[in-house]
Amino acid sequence: MEHSHLKRLDRIWIDNPVFFITVCTYKKRNILDNQDAVEILINEWKTAKERHDWHTGQYVIMPDHVHFFCSAGTEAKELFVFMKFWKEWTSKGIKKKCNIQRNIWQKEFFDHLLRSEESYAQKCDYVLNNPVRAGLVKDAKEWPWQGEIEEL
Repeated sequence: MEHSHLKRLDRIWIDNPVFFITVCTYKKRNILDNQDAVEILINEWKTAKERHDWHTGQYVIMPDHVHFFCSAGTEAKELFVFMKFWKEWTSKGIKKKCNIQRNIWQKEFFDHLLRSEESYAQKCDYVLNNPVRAGLVKDAKEWPWQGEIEEL
């Protein structure tokens, strides 16, 4: 008896995959809505290319979470290793600069592998409109803490 409904799909291999990442603050606290925290996050994304061979594209920093797109270079470690270092360095910086003694990030993070240009465009639209859906601004272009580090 053949179980065609249980057939596995062929493996998907994507050259230079792009990941959509969401990271929430510990207990969803609103601690990222200040210029000092924003500068630390952006600086870590800008230096990720040199330090970890991870490239960062579009991002949006919300008061209690961040969304960003990233892609590994040829010498990059696995995504979970990059995220461990990113969370560690941003935590140290935010704690010091913003005088916070508690945890900064939730332990886990959400990642989604994008499979097509259409998927990337859809996720970018979602990310850029997040402040509108949250009622923080009326137009996505009004949100000050969004941008692109490099084109992916």
